[in-house]
This record gives sequence, structure tokens and C-alpha cells, in this order.
Amino acid sequence: MTSTSIGTPEQLRDPNYTPSLSRAIPLGIQHVLAMFVSNVTPAIIVAGAAGFGFGSNSPDFPELLYLIQMSMLFAGVATLLQTITIGPIGAGLPIVQGTSFAFIPIMIPLVAGKGVDGLAALFGGIVIGGIFHACLGLFIGKIRFALPPLVTGLVVTMIGLALVKVGIQYAAGGVPAIGTPEYGSLLNWSAALVVIFVTLGIKFFTKGMLSISAVLIGLIVGYVYALGVGMLTIDAIAGSWSRSAAFALPNPFKYGFEFSAAAIIGFCLMAFISAIETVGDVSGITKGGAGREATDTEIQGATYADGVGTAIAGIFGGLPNTSFSQNVGLIAMTGVMSRHVVTIGAIFLIICGLVPKVGGIIRTIPIEVLGGGVIVMFGMVVAAGMSMLSDVDWNRRNMVIFAISISVGLGLQLEPGAVQHLPATLKILMTSGLLPAALIAIVLNLLLPQELAEESTEEVSGGMSGTSKGSLPHK
Repeated sequence: MTSTSIGTPEQLRDPNYTPSLSRAIPLGIQHVLAMFVSNVTPAIIVAGAAGFGFGSNSPDFPELLYLIQMSMLFAGVATLLQTITIGPIGAGLPIVQGTSFAFIPIMIPLVAGKGVDGLAALFGGIVIGGIFHACLGLFIGKIRFALPPLVTGLVVTMIGLALVKVGIQYAAGGVPAIGTPEYGSLLNWSAALVVIFVTLGIKFFTKGMLSISAVLIGLIVGYVYALGVGMLTIDAIAGSWSRSAAFALPNPFKYGFEFSAAAIIGFCLMAFISAIETVGDVSGITKGGAGREATDTEIQGATYADGVGTAIAGIFGGLPNTSFSQNVGLIAMTGVMSRHVVTIGAIFLIICGLVPKVGGIIRTIPIEVLGGGVIVMFGMVVAAGMSMLSDVDWNRRNMVIFAISISVGLGLQLEPGAVQHLPATLKILMTSGLLPAALIAIVLNLLLPQELAEESTEEVSGGMSGTSKGSLPHK
């Protein structure tokens, strides 16, 4: 892919270099294919939690089409902010933005069972959270110390753990099917397993763009399988295509605007995590593509664009945006650092977002097929968190911080009734699991002394204190 026909080595490391259109267009579309499924999945999950997603018979189900449309449109808009920049907003680097998985554990309890009526508070929180996120750019470098790998790795792991249940439910037939004979049937699971096996095969036995697009290819094969076994019909696809408009503009405040303390607090707290994730991605792009460290200006600009892109998306019905790590890997693979290549991908996303027929096809994907892809994606989120945790020095202090944080966070997520007497706002924040785990980890990391006595950890771990990477205190 990094042949001299694209450019010289010096040109390929230059963000301002523009390859010929014959090369730049396919490279730009590659970036879209690598993130496409991950970008629209959060909208599908949020709609499902609200009660009008895949597998539901809600009269509001067509609203899912709009949410998918906005996911594509504002991922493109946020990406343009990063690549072409507006004043201090944007890094001027090939950063691909997309809808963030990180906010899903916050969004699900906010909208659970409320239908379209739950979206006003959701988007109110997104707009305020986006503005707060942009403000973090003013001092992003000064808060990095509070979020070491122990905290960020724990948070990413918790995000994945919060979402794997969704994947299993989708693969079995979706939440509305729970309690019916069809839920968990062999036919449902067969569709999900086809996607999983094809994705694994493509991921591990191919290279380059095929490997990066493994989930997308797995979903396409699963889609064809669903057609073959009768889970999906040509008439259903044609009907969805014909009912979807050829062109539609976004509608500001389509679902209203409501100030919810739980939404605002939740999105503002998660902005810290998302901002640090973006810092990591910016650093990954400059190291992998240009062999240098990211500048303070680039990190600030990227954070501004993250927040502004999220706030604009919230106004029109789009979900929070963040930089996409899989596209960082794609830049390292192709060796093409050109921001203008990613600009082409952003324009392609915007065009897709203005054409509801694209969403009309996406919404025909059987929920069981989507479940197979979601299981893989969310499992990879857990794996990414564990990879980050591998950089932690697992001394006794860090073990205790991790133990308490994940016990409380995961426990509240699994047993939300334990905080049923709390006020509604606190209950939503606590049952996300993610926020209490992150807050406990941050506070303990800042307050606890650097070393705990050996006997104090042995007492609570039953003699199972860790001896993995990282030095343990010796006497």
C-alpha cells in the first residue's frame, strides 16, 4: 500500500500532502469502511434500550433511521473539524471521528424504556457535555496525571463489560423477544455464529484492508445467510428502501431539549475519559505516521474538535463523537499521513448521512446478525482495556484500587436494585457502573500512598496477591 506511486517517504509523513485523487479517494473510503459498523452501532443500541430499536414493534421504530443518519452525518462533520480545522478547533491531522462506545453505559439508563420521550434529556446532556468537553482543551495536559493506565484501562474494560450483555441479547433475538419460544433459538444463534466465525476467519487469515474490515465483511456474510434461511426477505429490503427518502437534511432539536442533572453530570464526567482517549489517538497517529510526538497545539485542537463536534451533533440528534482508534491502526498500516485523504472519507460519510436510503438498508439487518458483530466488537473493547492494564505496575496498591473499583462498579451494574432508594439522578449515575468505578479509581489513585504494606494486601487477597508485570515491594 505504501508504494512510491502514492508519494515519497517524506510526502507520506506530511499531513498536508495530497496524493492524486485516484489514490486519495479509495484510501479515504477505506477509513470509512474500517469504522462504519462501529459508528452506527451505538445509535442502534440506544434506540433498542429506549424501546424502538431492532426487534421492536414500536410505532417510533422509523426514528431509528434518523439516528443512524445523524451518526453518519456528524461523524463526517466532526472528522472535517479535525482535518481542515477552524481556527484553534481541530488538530490538522488525519483523525477519524465517530460515535463513541464509551458513553453507551451512561445513555442506556437515561433512555431505558422511555421511547422517543427519553431523547430530549439525552440530547440536552450531549450538548452540555460536548461544550464541557471542548473546554477541557484549555487544560488537557494538566489532567492527564489523574488518568494513568490503571484508571483508563479499568474504564475501557468496564465499558466492554457493560456492553457484552447487549451482544448476547441481540444474538438470541433481541430484548422484545425475551420470554418467547423464539428467544435463543438455534436459528437465531446460527446467524450470530456465522458472523462471528467469518469475522474471526477474515481477521486472522487475511491481511491489510480485508483484515481491518473483518466485522463489516462478517455482517455482510451474515446478512446473505439470513436471506438464505428466510430470516430476511427481498420484499422487506425493497420495502425499506422504497420508504426511505433519497435526500433529507438534519432537523435541529427534533426531539426537544431538556436539562437533566443525571445526563449532564454523566456526559461531563465521561468527557474526561473521552478526552484522554483522544490524546492517546493523536499521539498514536503522529508516532505511527510521522515518527514524532504530538504537539500541545495538536492535542488541544483535537480536544476542541471532539467537544464541538459532539455539541453540534447533539443539537441535530447525533450521539457523542470521539476519535476512532481503529483508524489510527489503518494509518500505521498504509503509511499515509495525509489529512486530506481522511477529508475525502469525511465527505463520503456526510453524503451517506444525507441519504436516508443508506440507513434504510442498515435497518434491515436482522438483530441476530448484528448481535454476532456486536459480540466481537464489545469483546474487543474488553480486550483493549486489558491491554491497557498490562502497562500497569501491579503492586499491591494498584491491586487494591482495581479490586474495589471494579467490584463496586460491576456490582452496581449487575444489581441496580441495590440503590433503589437513591434519588433518581444518583440512581442513573450509579447503575451505569462505569462512573462509580472510574470515580473510585481516580480518587483512590490520588489519595492512597504509593505503597501498601505487604501484610495488608495478603489479608484481603487470601494469599493470592499478584506477581505479574511490575515490581512488588521486597524486604
